[in-house]
Amino acid sequence: MKAIIVGGGVGGLTTALMLTERGIACEVYEQASEIRELGVGINTLPHAIKELAGLGLLPRLDDVAIRTHELIYTNRFGQEIWREPRGVEAGFDVPQFSIHRGRLQTVIYQAVRARLGESRIFTGHRLGAFKQDESGVTAWFFDREGRHVRTATGDVLIGADGIHSMVRRSLFPTEGPPAWNGIMLWRGAVDWPDFLTGRSMVIAGGMSAKLVIYPIAEGLAPGRKLTNWAIAAKIGENNATPPRREDWSRPGRFEDIMPYLKRFTLPYVDAQRMIEATPEFWEYPMCDRDPLPRWSHGRVTLLGDAAHPMYPVGSNGASQAILDARCLADLLVSAEHPVQALWAYEQERLPMTAQIVRMNRKGGPEGVIDAVEERAPDGFSDIDTVLSFEERKAIVRGYASTAGFSQDKVNRRAA
Repeated sequence: MKAIIVGGGVGGLTTALMLTERGIACEVYEQASEIRELGVGINTLPHAIKELAGLGLLPRLDDVAIRTHELIYTNRFGQEIWREPRGVEAGFDVPQFSIHRGRLQTVIYQAVRARLGESRIFTGHRLGAFKQDESGVTAWFFDREGRHVRTATGDVLIGADGIHSMVRRSLFPTEGPPAWNGIMLWRGAVDWPDFLTGRSMVIAGGMSAKLVIYPIAEGLAPGRKLTNWAIAAKIGENNATPPRREDWSRPGRFEDIMPYLKRFTLPYVDAQRMIEATPEFWEYPMCDRDPLPRWSHGRVTLLGDAAHPMYPVGSNGASQAILDARCLADLLVSAEHPVQALWAYEQERLPMTAQIVRMNRKGGPEGVIDAVEERAPDGFSDIDTVLSFEERKAIVRGYASTAGFSQDKVNRRAA
């Protein structure tokens, strides 16, 4: 058995580790000239961390990330709507990590290099075409100048090449570009004094305008953290044409975000001062794609954002890619035939991730803020008179159960 993995992001690299752990040969092909630490902060949930811990990565993650202690939802005035412990504090066997996406990718990449070997990792290789027959899959890779640089053969091809996936486009050539919901997301990180526990995550405001703040690494001095922030605001219409692809990670401008930032007041952190102190930040359109009817076509399948790109709501993007990798590796090592394994992988993972995509469009667990703001747009004196505890719990915990990271599901799952 040999797998061709297209894409060297979190999903593709985790798949390589999972396959190697199970004795399945694989090669990773990444179109960028090098695998670098890109992006900003993300949260990786306990059900995904359990899989990475099973690969021996927990100590390294602890070195570069923050164990999230609690999550707080508030309205834009900083009035608390929901608070809950997270990770180990919530009773999970493993933590939730708040981490820089690039550092998460680096931890996984270093393990891949050590266990798989650098000779099986190919950067600067863009997939041009592939074909399959009864004997296997053949893929042709090219450099940036369009020169053919390698022909790869294997038993399966795994498209883990992101929201603009070439593999997905080949399988669904008429699908079109990602769908934009009109929300722009600005994200940055800055060294800043601790607030609350020093490991708290705060999400304020609903989908029309949202502020997110949480630490992702130790800071430059005691009592400080590298603190991630994000502002999301509705600036366009639903299903509008998304901004040009080359604008998907461009430098942000303070004049664009200040009208939205001034809407928020948090009692424990001066968000405006913090964001003004950030030397550079980026903007991204909040896009996803409609769930597909199928991922697997014979010996070719999709994984991670190539399979189920979703809004960054509920801390689920990277986590679901890691779960994809575990599921696919288990099935490839146990199935009688690769095609059977890819079909079974799709049957297990597609329905759940499709539901998460749909739930994220409605705000996911953060929809509890929308529900409160709809009823009390100018704030409240007693949250229970606006939305009862049981109603709030149903929104938040219902999402966790659907997405597979409720406490019982994670702790009962075999490591």
